Amino acid sequence: MGQSTSRQRSGRGLLAAILPEAAPLDLRLIGRTLLRAALVGAAAGVIGAGFFAGLELVQRVLLELLCGYRPLRAYGETFLAEAPDTPFRPLLLLFLPAFGALLSGLLTRYAPECRGGGGDAMIEAFHHKNGEIRVRVIWVKTLASFLTLGSGGSGGREGPTMQIGGAIGSLVGRLLGTTARERQILLLAGVGAGMAAVFRAPLGAAILAAEVMYRDDFESDALIPSVLASVVAYSVVISIFGESTLFAHAPRYPFVPAHLPLYILLAILVALFASLFLWLLRSVQRLAKRLPGPEWLRPAIGGLALGLVAVPAVILVSSTVGIPGQGLGLLGGGYGAAQLAVTGGALLPEGTWRAVELLLLLAAAKMVTTSLTIGSGGSAGDFAPSLVLGALFGGAFGRAVQLLLHDPSIDPGAFALVGMGTFYGGLAHVPLSSLVFVCELAGSYDLLVPLMLAEGVVFVALRHRSLYTAQLTSQRDSAAHREPSLDTLANLRVEEIMVKGRPYVSFDPQTPASEVMRRVSDIPWQDVFPVVGEGGRIVGVITSEGLRILAGARELEAVTIAADVMQPPITARTEDDARSATQTLLKTGLPEIPIVDGDGKIAGFLGETEVAQAYVRATTKS
Repeated sequence: MGQSTSRQRSGRGLLAAILPEAAPLDLRLIGRTLLRAALVGAAAGVIGAGFFAGLELVQRVLLELLCGYRPLRAYGETFLAEAPDTPFRPLLLLFLPAFGALLSGLLTRYAPECRGGGGDAMIEAFHHKNGEIRVRVIWVKTLASFLTLGSGGSGGREGPTMQIGGAIGSLVGRLLGTTARERQILLLAGVGAGMAAVFRAPLGAAILAAEVMYRDDFESDALIPSVLASVVAYSVVISIFGESTLFAHAPRYPFVPAHLPLYILLAILVALFASLFLWLLRSVQRLAKRLPGPEWLRPAIGGLALGLVAVPAVILVSSTVGIPGQGLGLLGGGYGAAQLAVTGGALLPEGTWRAVELLLLLAAAKMVTTSLTIGSGGSAGDFAPSLVLGALFGGAFGRAVQLLLHDPSIDPGAFALVGMGTFYGGLAHVPLSSLVFVCELAGSYDLLVPLMLAEGVVFVALRHRSLYTAQLTSQRDSAAHREPSLDTLANLRVEEIMVKGRPYVSFDPQTPASEVMRRVSDIPWQDVFPVVGEGGRIVGVITSEGLRILAGARELEAVTIAADVMQPPITARTEDDARSATQTLLKTGLPEIPIVDGDGKIAGFLGETEVAQAYVRATTKS
């Protein structure tokens, strides 16, 4: 009797432990995840460095040497020396983006998930594909991005490296035989590592990987692996190219409390501008879907439209400044335009309303060119353009209020940086990571308070808009956090997991109590004993509780029968789903229950051991 009670309690505890929720990844116990994250970081760092260098070389050959285009670059954006002077060829530049996008579109037939920015495909793989990203994504996305961005597509390299890094994490997980949950964590570690490799902001990249999955939640299990992978990837890259920040910036941005209302106003206006960009991007995407012809041809159409918009602007700027082929960030990532908004430059007439007008015109044009590239399916990231758009708008706002208020303490570069963080942070619902990104770019936390304030305002203002359609609201909406045991058991029939053919003890309702007590010890595994009536149908069960009553009242054995101590039948049917049968086990606290067929006859038993085995198979399935 004591052994039976012990088994019953242990069974109840096991089911209660495994069924309420799927166990989270315990980093205190699974140290191997950190070692694998370091491996992901090293691989992502090497591939990220190669991606950065390869893209710079492709752009040098196609845009600068072939077309004579002079890109406007940020302080730390390139590792190459100045290109030699080459005659500007506007007609060639007009068609080059379409040609590159055409080749990219043909290539992405082998991996359609590589079209567009890559962020949505990565998020989709995390939530709905157990962290599985196909290996071919690594090389298809790399080459497609080379072709799109190298030929002048308006987009960033960070978006593609999010998907490439995620694919590296997924590949490492498969090669090392990890569980689905561990593979999802390694996917996010790869995302952070890929971002850190090309953006050189390891902390912001790590937080972004954990934050970008949801609108209102955070993938906390992935944070430490992402931090480690980002640090390793960043270390690999700076050991190759040296340590530098992407943007030049002022030595300090003093905190002026009187400027906080201006930052609130900036955040509200940024939210409106970001909504306009999102509307335009979605409009181009809808229009592209209605275009005749195959899907792989659409990026080329977008590339042609991009050339028609950007080349006249380049010609206009070239004639104005007297430098043939001078660009202002409409092609490529556009970080040079953001640099212009932060620190100013020879192309920006500081202290005049013309500077405000130029930055606003650049922001509007960049919004159009980015929408044409990404909206048509070009393999280019949306991260860099979002930062650039925010910087251009913030820089224009800072210069405007400086002129209106005649306040020399207003630094337009500070507003450009805050606009940079709030634009992407609001649209992507990543306020923490975008805040850290800007602080890392600025080389200090001088702007921490204005950023916190502006991020909070824009997060609320853009509450129902998102740059990534695959984002979910919170963990409870994600299949990555759905209880694998309950989900799987709900799709299994009891007949598939129950025990069949095992000898068991049953009683007739008229069986004397003395006979019951003698026979219950014949089968050591059994704790629940069916009472079978006419036609072999179960009419009740005798449990450990009933046996304890008999054992404590020996004087009643002579006048007691099985029907006196049995309970109503507690059973499940063979055709029931295993989840409902398991819920019966939990509700009654019994270690096993009889399973009956369609005629009400005993077909077998289902116990906590069988449920636990089904659970283990579900949660360890790769």
